Amino acid sequence: MKILDAMKDHLHQPVWINADILPGPGGNSRVGAREFLQIVTSFFPDVTLSLAWTTAWYPDRSNEGYSWEMVKEMEDICKNLSQPVTFPVRAPVVRQSWPQLQWLLQMSDRYSLTVWSGKDDIYPVEDLLYIREHSKEDQVFYDLFEPQKSQLKQAVKQKGQAKK
Repeated sequence: MKILDAMKDHLHQPVWINADILPGPGGNSRVGAREFLQIVTSFFPDVTLSLAWTTAWYPDRSNEGYSWEMVKEMEDICKNLSQPVTFPVRAPVVRQSWPQLQWLLQMSDRYSLTVWSGKDDIYPVEDLLYIREHSKEDQVFYDLFEPQKSQLKQAVKQKGQAKK
């Protein structure tokens, strides 16, 4: 934070600061939420906060999604913040967690999702398309590896052409 603070006058683009502050699906360790937010907001009160859950994903077994308890705890931490907040969510479990994540998005117009994947994560691009079709365009960002990144772009393009 001190290094970034020293460079603050030279920054001409938005700054997002990320930390895994709560345990999520399969996750356990985390950065202390209250301490992290206090430090970040004291240096940068206007940054976009990227607040995540720790996760683990296993291709050979059933993986849990984001539970109601997880998203409600996150909302409780974030509800009194004034900054924009994006919640990084893991692509393989985002579809099964959609009711919980959709609820979270509805709690504030400052909230968004950043759907991300690990390089070895396996999930159907249809899950991402579902999320895109059931949310506002400016509420969901993507941080994906290939080939899913290209597959999503192609599916979105095809859907757009089908509507014409």
